[in-house]
Amino acid sequence: MTPTPVQRTLGELVATGYAHRSVKQELRENLLARLRTGAEAFPGIVGFDDTVLPELEAALLAGHDLVLLGERGQGKSRLMRTLGQLLDEWTPAVEGCEVNDDPVRPVCVRCRRLEAELGDDLPVVWRHRTERYTEKLATPDTSVGDLVGDVDPVKVAEGRTLGDPETVHYGLVPRSNRGVFGLNELPDLAERIQVALFNVLEERDIQIRGYSLRLPLDLLLVATANPEDYTNRGRIITPLKDRFGAEIRTHYQQDVEDEVRLITQEADLVAQVPEHLVEVVARFTRGLRESSAVDQRSGVSARFSIAGAESVAASALRRAARVGEQEAVARICDVPTVVPTLLGKVEFEMGEEGRERDVLDHLLRVATAETFRARLGGLDLSGFTDLFANGEVVETGELVPAADLLAQLGPTPGLSKVLDRLGHGDDAAPGVVAAAVELVLEGLHLTRRLDKDTVAGRTVYGA
Repeated sequence: MTPTPVQRTLGELVATGYAHRSVKQELRENLLARLRTGAEAFPGIVGFDDTVLPELEAALLAGHDLVLLGERGQGKSRLMRTLGQLLDEWTPAVEGCEVNDDPVRPVCVRCRRLEAELGDDLPVVWRHRTERYTEKLATPDTSVGDLVGDVDPVKVAEGRTLGDPETVHYGLVPRSNRGVFGLNELPDLAERIQVALFNVLEERDIQIRGYSLRLPLDLLLVATANPEDYTNRGRIITPLKDRFGAEIRTHYQQDVEDEVRLITQEADLVAQVPEHLVEVVARFTRGLRESSAVDQRSGVSARFSIAGAESVAASALRRAARVGEQEAVARICDVPTVVPTLLGKVEFEMGEEGRERDVLDHLLRVATAETFRARLGGLDLSGFTDLFANGEVVETGELVPAADLLAQLGPTPGLSKVLDRLGHGDDAAPGVVAAAVELVLEGLHLTRRLDKDTVAGRTVYGA
């Protein structure tokens, strides 16, 4: 954050050459500057580079208010919140103004009066761009007063008349003047309340309690919504839809690499989770999104894969604490823990009642096999299969330390090549080596080259 500008009066501000710009002009110019220099315009947004972001950039350059439409967990709110970062870092406002008037172009009655009285001595404060983004979750109990404003009975009791504009207690929308206002889950807003936004979006003013309060608003209004055919909780009324300049559809990550990047970026991992295990979770999530057993109208949120990776890490941390390992590293045996903990995050089709756990278990095996083929396909793994040629077994599980697992294997031909394929060197820590070994053993089992038996949290490969 750069230091706050030093100008404290209107005269000092005008002397710097400051000129009024609307919020949409400000966003347009700052976005163009980032596009010209190649700087990241929407930090933290993954997988939208060739689809959503070009449409969003076009809408902002056109100066349109917009709706982000998509299933749950597609990053709509995250994308909406990045728009505030396109604002100027510091912006002047009239000191004490509830609607953040521009000192060189005040619009409210109070600030116009002060400008007439004080002239160049009109006091100025500086607002950081983080203060210029306002967000409201639309709920059925939201009122017009919450969004637009209402008469303040305290001010009326002080002797002001109802027709006095200064009796108004402003709502969130006018208080977001000269900023970005985000409205989450717009269809949940009662239809009669949506009507209150008509003037904001079209005439850019507000009206309160039966008398016209002409207050020209300067803001960008962004809303998010789920598809109406899924939510059934409400709808965006047609006249309001018409007043939004753009409707932008979001989607889930289309590539496994993007899903892995998103999980790595967002998950708060309490233990080391090798990338191949993150990929298993990512492929598991993608399998759910493509499964006919899952209600695809509700979608499978990115929060599912993020929470899944965090559950895998937690299982590894639990093992490290129980068996005394110095470093907690996740392994394949930790991945099944995501099934019972995340079962409630997925909505299934009606015909799958009673089979939910089986569906998840099957898709998890498929995701593990796909990761094994993608990471280790074509590699000579005969050094591992030869270990079991004479009826030997290897026992692993949630509470088997990495050192015990590796001791059962001993020196294994081909292990160094496996580590190279997984992005590790020969000096990898024992926990990382054990994670690589378990991927090989599970992959050999899933490709029907190795037997496996699981009893009471213990897994035995071989014989």
